Amino acid sequence: MSSGKVRVAVVGAAGAFGMKHLDGLVNIPDAEVTVVSGTKLEPTQAVAEKYGVPHAVVGLDAVLERDDVDAVILATPTQVHAAQTQAVLAAGKHVQVEIPLADSLEDAEATLAVAEASDRVAMVGHTRRFNPSHQLVHNRILAGDFAVQQMDVQTYFFRRTNTNAKGEARSWTDHLLWHHAAHTVDLFAYQAGRIVQANAIQGPIHPELGIAMDMSVQLKSETGAICTLSLSFNNNGPFGTFFRYIGDTETYIARYDDLFNGRDEPIDVSQVAVSMNGIELQDREFVSAIQEGREPNSSLRQVIDCYRVLGALEEQLG
Repeated sequence: MSSGKVRVAVVGAAGAFGMKHLDGLVNIPDAEVTVVSGTKLEPTQAVAEKYGVPHAVVGLDAVLERDDVDAVILATPTQVHAAQTQAVLAAGKHVQVEIPLADSLEDAEATLAVAEASDRVAMVGHTRRFNPSHQLVHNRILAGDFAVQQMDVQTYFFRRTNTNAKGEARSWTDHLLWHHAAHTVDLFAYQAGRIVQANAIQGPIHPELGIAMDMSVQLKSETGAICTLSLSFNNNGPFGTFFRYIGDTETYIARYDDLFNGRDEPIDVSQVAVSMNGIELQDREFVSAIQEGREPNSSLRQVIDCYRVLGALEEQLG
C-alpha cells in the first residue's frame, strides 16, 4: 500500500452502484481509487474523468494483473459475482462484492471456501447493516433497549424491462429471491438472531424475463421474532425497500438511511456514524478492515447463513 492508503479498483464503475461506491470512496481519506473497469472503454473513461481516477480498463483480468491495486470492489452482474470474487482472492487482492454473493447456494459455499483459505479481506455489500437507520436500531438491540418482535418489509419496483437503478438497460436479469430478498434475510438475522424457519410462495413467471414478478417470504428467528417480506416488480409507485420494526418498546420505520418512529416522525440518525450514506459506511468498513488486518462486518463467513436460507427457499419454490 503506497502512502498507507488502500489502493482500490472499482469494477462495473459505469453502472448505478459502481458510481455510488465512487461517490462514497471520494470521502474516505485512507482509500485511493487507482483504476476503474467496465465492459466498454468509452463510458468507463468518462467515469474515470468524472472522478479523477488515473486509469480506465476493460474487464476484470486487466485489473487483477495490475500492481497498483490492493483491493477490488465488484459492482458487476449477479451472475458473475461468485466467480469474480474467487478470481480476485486468487490474485491475492482484498475483495468487496455487491449483494448478492451468488445466485446459488453451491456457488456461495464454494466462494466462502476460497475466502476461508485466503488471508485477504472478503466482504459482501449487505448495505442494510451499514445504513445509519438500521445501525441505530442495532445499537439499541445490543444495549438491551429494544427487541424485535416482528419485521414487516416491502421491496417494491415497477419493472417491465431489464433496467438498473439509473433507468438504463441491463444485460442481465435481476432476481427477487437471490438479490432483493437477500437484503432482508440477512438484516433480519442481524437484528433478531439466526433464522430457524423460512417459507416462500411466488406469483406467475414473467413470459419474457423468466422470473417471478411477485413473491412473499416468511421468516422466524431463534428469538421467536417473525418477519414478513413482500416483494414485487409490479408495484406502480415509489420504488425501494421499506422496513417496519415492531418491537417490545417502540416501532421504527426505516427508509434507506432515514429512520422514523411508528407515528412517522423523523428520528435524528446524524450522530450514529461519520456519514449518513450507508454505501460510504460500508466502504469505510472494508478499507479499515484491510488496514487493521481484521474480519469486516458483513464478511463472507458472517453472511453465508443468508444464502443457506435463500437456497432452502429456492428448493421450496421448486
